[in-house]
Amino acid sequence: MTDTLSSAHPYDNVLPDLLRHADNMKWTKYGQDVLPLWVADMDFPVAPAILDALHQRLERSLGYYQMMGDPDLKALLIDKLGRDGLTGLKPEGLSFLPGVVPGLYAAVQGLTEPGDEVLIFTPSYPPFLSAVTDHGRVSREVPLRLTPQGYELDMPALEGAVTSRTKLLMLCHPHNPTGRVWTADELRELADFAARHELYVVSDELHADLRFSDAPAFIPFASQDDATAQRTVTLTGPCKTYNVAGLGIGAMLSHNAELVARLERSVKGIMGHPGGLSVTMWRSALTGGAQWRTQTLAYLQANRDFLAQFLASELPSVPFAAPQATYLAWLDLRGHPRAADIQQFLLDEARIALNDGPTFGQGYQGFVRLNFATSRELLQDGLERLAGAVKGL
Repeated sequence: MTDTLSSAHPYDNVLPDLLRHADNMKWTKYGQDVLPLWVADMDFPVAPAILDALHQRLERSLGYYQMMGDPDLKALLIDKLGRDGLTGLKPEGLSFLPGVVPGLYAAVQGLTEPGDEVLIFTPSYPPFLSAVTDHGRVSREVPLRLTPQGYELDMPALEGAVTSRTKLLMLCHPHNPTGRVWTADELRELADFAARHELYVVSDELHADLRFSDAPAFIPFASQDDATAQRTVTLTGPCKTYNVAGLGIGAMLSHNAELVARLERSVKGIMGHPGGLSVTMWRSALTGGAQWRTQTLAYLQANRDFLAQFLASELPSVPFAAPQATYLAWLDLRGHPRAADIQQFLLDEARIALNDGPTFGQGYQGFVRLNFATSRELLQDGLERLAGAVKGL
């Protein structure tokens, strides 16, 4: 297939020799002949503003930083979230984490008890599931419904999954791995559902700044009304948007400061805290990373469109709903003869590494998740490998 979507771009020069180094898990887990399009980080260089800030920080003392919560970063983040629609946050309702995944675990620990049930839409980013089961809670998986328009919430199934032991709803918004940005109507239904059943909600909004130009407007879940805000903990962080997964940091926040305090108490002494360089990175991303993000998002959207065009042309039998956000594609290969071990089949036959469907919930054998945040040349190589293996060429 001929690529007609991309003109010369700096990211076109991102090639394996620059990526395969000891600090890069994505590019070293598999053999050198394997093209890794799996774990969710980008292959692109970091924003210059972030690099400059880190260089300056390294030239100063590396002593303890503001470990109780950097006030400058809190102010920047509250201002940014307010512009995004999550207004009225106070510093006491915001706490920093070593990453968003620890926030999922803290939410389960702080808002439920062993034996309680937690509602999760599947397919789901795997730590949603492990955060529940690792600590003796019960996962109630509610599959999304695939329609001609894409993935949708199945509200009747959600209602049917509630029991007297259900205490928490875990929401991924925008959704990983389908890339859905939930609409105002969908979020309203979820808020009413949570209120009716007196559920807490943890909303992982890590991918909110990776929305494409044709996506619905992003509405923070907690912004709908005060009652929703009082039962919701929102999780966010910079690692996906700015490609800084190696500098772990995140935040949990709520208009109900007591919810954040409960989560802090539930993991007190064992959670850890983000490092000083991570704080420097996030501050610089919020103050100087806008142009880099805009340019990167445009490249990602062009990659998404190229991916959709390729699948329609070369693999029309593979159901695919183009993501509205994220740089992840959820591919349905259940019709393939090797669906029972499709991830291993593609690794062996195509030498391409993708994430395996069953890690995203029950019933997803035959699905794979593909990361298209790479150069166009590498993406095209990966798609041609995929198509050749699926078609038996």
